[in-house]
Amino acid sequence: MVVIGAVVGAVLTVIAAFGNWLPTQASEEGKRIDFVFWLTTWICVAIFAVVASLIVYSVVKFRASPDDDADGAPIHGHTGIEIVWTAIPFVLVTVISIASAVVLARNDDPGPDPLRVEVTAQQFTWSFRYPNGKVSPTLNLPLRRSAELRLRANDVIHSFWVAEFRQKQDAVPGTDTKVVVTPTKLGEYHVICAELCGLGHAVMRSRTVVMEPAAFERWLEEDAEGEAAEDNP
Repeated sequence: MVVIGAVVGAVLTVIAAFGNWLPTQASEEGKRIDFVFWLTTWICVAIFAVVASLIVYSVVKFRASPDDDADGAPIHGHTGIEIVWTAIPFVLVTVISIASAVVLARNDDPGPDPLRVEVTAQQFTWSFRYPNGKVSPTLNLPLRRSAELRLRANDVIHSFWVAEFRQKQDAVPGTDTKVVVTPTKLGEYHVICAELCGLGHAVMRSRTVVMEPAAFERWLEEDAEGEAAEDNP
């Protein structure tokens, strides 16, 4: 049974370690978030391996013979072991907390010259306004430039989420929130509402298009004046 368990455990470990479990990583913030995720995951794997090994060892080493009906030894505790199994989790949780705090602080920093986009969520659509007044139903972003997305909701709570960016933030009526994204890969990604917001929640989707900076500037200037005038008569 122990051999079978060890083999199955090894196979599952290989699958877990080398499987493609996460979406494409397409932002600087996503790299940091994935670091914390895998740091926490491997700490949990190590703890499980140690605990499972000790259990197997104890079962094999201290098993009673079939005809042994005697009581076990009156062991009430071990101060040294209790200190160790309290100190080690404390250190590990502190490491995870520090790593998470550093990543959150860096991910919330838009840098010196971010692109600021006003994001409006309402049942059941997204709207994106750029600094020059251009309004678009899709979120177009330049490659490798930090973008500060300022979120607001017109009706109920929504949640802005692009899985490839890893960043997710609620848009709350009456409250301004923001999220920072620095795209690192060209392509198109889905903008998803991750908060149940009504009957049309499942179809509240849009697209993020990550473009070369020059292409983005050309797109930004297309019909910008006409759109701004139409939106502000």
